[in-house]
Amino acid sequence: MTDLKFFATTPKAMEDILVTELKQLGAKNVKAALAGAYFEGPLETVYRVCLWSRIANRVLLSLATFTVTSQEDLYDGIYKINWFEHMGPDDSFAVSFNTKGSKAINNTHFGAIKVKDAVVDQMRKKFNKRPDINITQPNIRINVYLQNEQATLSLDLSGESLHRRGYRDISITAPIKENLAAAILYRSQWLDIAQQGGSLIDPMCGSGTLLVEAAMIAGDYAPGLQHKQFGFLHWKKHDSQIWQSLVDEATQRKQIGLEKIPTIVGFDQSRRAINAALLHIENAGLQSKIHVERRDISEATVAESWQQGLLVCNPPYGERLGNSEETAQLYRTFGQVLKKQFNHWQAAMIISDPELGFRLGIRSQKPITLFNGPLECKLLRFSIEEKNFFTPKAKSQQERIEQIKAEDTVADPNAEMFANRLKKNIKKISKWVKRQDIHCYRVYDADLPEYAVAIDVYQGEKTWLNVQEYQAPKTISQEKAMLRLSTAVNEIARIYALPKEQIYLKTRSKQKGMEQYEKLANLGTFETVEEHGAFFLVNFEDYLDTGLFLDHRPIRLKIQQQAKNKHFLNLFAYTGTASVHAAIGGASSTTTVDMSKTYLDWAQRNMALNKNLSNNRFIRADCVEWLKVEADKSDPEKSYDLIFLDPPTFSNSKRMDDNLSIQDDHIELINHAVKLLSAGGILYFSTNFRRFKLVTEQLGHLTITDITAQTIPDDFSRTPRIHYCWEIKCP
Repeated sequence: MTDLKFFATTPKAMEDILVTELKQLGAKNVKAALAGAYFEGPLETVYRVCLWSRIANRVLLSLATFTVTSQEDLYDGIYKINWFEHMGPDDSFAVSFNTKGSKAINNTHFGAIKVKDAVVDQMRKKFNKRPDINITQPNIRINVYLQNEQATLSLDLSGESLHRRGYRDISITAPIKENLAAAILYRSQWLDIAQQGGSLIDPMCGSGTLLVEAAMIAGDYAPGLQHKQFGFLHWKKHDSQIWQSLVDEATQRKQIGLEKIPTIVGFDQSRRAINAALLHIENAGLQSKIHVERRDISEATVAESWQQGLLVCNPPYGERLGNSEETAQLYRTFGQVLKKQFNHWQAAMIISDPELGFRLGIRSQKPITLFNGPLECKLLRFSIEEKNFFTPKAKSQQERIEQIKAEDTVADPNAEMFANRLKKNIKKISKWVKRQDIHCYRVYDADLPEYAVAIDVYQGEKTWLNVQEYQAPKTISQEKAMLRLSTAVNEIARIYALPKEQIYLKTRSKQKGMEQYEKLANLGTFETVEEHGAFFLVNFEDYLDTGLFLDHRPIRLKIQQQAKNKHFLNLFAYTGTASVHAAIGGASSTTTVDMSKTYLDWAQRNMALNKNLSNNRFIRADCVEWLKVEADKSDPEKSYDLIFLDPPTFSNSKRMDDNLSIQDDHIELINHAVKLLSAGGILYFSTNFRRFKLVTEQLGHLTITDITAQTIPDDFSRTPRIHYCWEIKCP
């Protein structure tokens, strides 16, 4: 039988797999080309390729090559072919025309019309009848590729693209084509694993393409058995006897192979995806060989009966999810699941961004390039072994926190030392907080330099822990800092017997220049806590601070005790907690001033939380400017018996005319504030700037008493410079 010349097409970067496959199928003179491979062989070989190739898209039979420098050259070259050898006048046909670099014809539609005209004219001349054009389901497909001045004329023997096996509902969008799925499995050595009895799991199976292709490969199931529209079935040179013998052989091999398919399981969180997968599995006749169920990736586990094998998936990536942080979190979670549930398995996944693979925290083999349509992707392959695990460098503070809270192991050798110190502190402080009826307090504050964290306890409807990490010095590696912090978080959770959802972690870094802390999130979740009869809303997630400065507890209590029948002014009020204490203490009125709408709204909510409190006003203003204006009035709008002045160390808000620096501006602030004091009134001035120096020589006209020691509570005694506080009176 005479050998014919063919060209099989395939997606880019899959050519080498196609070459190997063609050789295994008996093709001769196989030669790789861009997005395909040339080969030779008799009809039986091309039939076998159409029936068994898992990688090819189309198989083209070469009819002729000729030079095209004009439209007439194209017409003449097509007309010279004896089309009656390939089709009859009653057959339908379609033309696929592509051109690249041609000066004669650069319009594909025009080129296709020229080819069609040549075929129709020849048939009409011979038979006085012309074949019909059928674009969707033609009997014969003619393919012409014109590159520069060289035209290649072929018959498409595959008909419909071979990647369409016949089991997938075309109305259901699949994120990968069947031949790409097969390439992923070939690259991942799935056939070798399956032949050794290894299982396959796709934890994000979608519509089940990888599952079905894996079963077909393991079960010696020819992908063309359900392909109904081959291009050679109506070709005049088709040999139905040879074809049927190959189909019979493939059917017999399938029956034997189905019994050899190992465990294949798919999970997906989408009910719609699972329903699609079930449909496709049933269409392929594999419903007894593949198990799928609705399950989130975080719940993916291995049954005891499943032999270690291959975990393979096409996880969502940026192009499919859109939200970069959501995508990164998915990959972090996936990495944790792989490490905990699939130790000693092989894994493979296709992704568009290698950085996402890095989020998994498992070292991979050299990535392999594949194309999902036009999108260049990387196939990552892993051996899930502890020696390959690592902690990826966090891209954001929030990501770092998620990494730390996700760690369950305690590997730091000093873990016991930290645990003992924390338990000692808890025992020591427990009697004090009970005696003082305190519900929010600090239990640990970098007592051990290796564990430089502050741990604050908040008790309300539940117990919450706010853990603040002090930024490690540059001499400490990120890995060591991560290890210590994850150890601390795990020990804290163990000692307090709390789920990690009730432990909040933040990093308090040293501010430089006029830097200010930024908002961390926007979840808007508030919890209620109580302090000396006052109720406050605290937020553990959206901000670095919770809305309640615990070190100011004593001064707030002092204000509550002194506020009865007095007019109280709260400047730089933050969330208004001092105002609430004054109101509870029986103040005649409270005035709360802050520039932030967020914090002023929070202050109003705090006041509303404490019912039956009246005569409380809230002013949104730049406190520096507001004080200046009020103090400059010959007759201030209001005088106050009690004032709390607690400015930030610095502020560069856009709403301020000038930047505020407490060291430079405290004289002016204090002088303006005392002008608003009534006779016998008291100003409490506080700052948390650790290097602050009160310039008393410029305040000699005032009576100033340093009450810092009285306002540092026992739970902050380890850090006596947490704030400074003075009582200031006019003589």
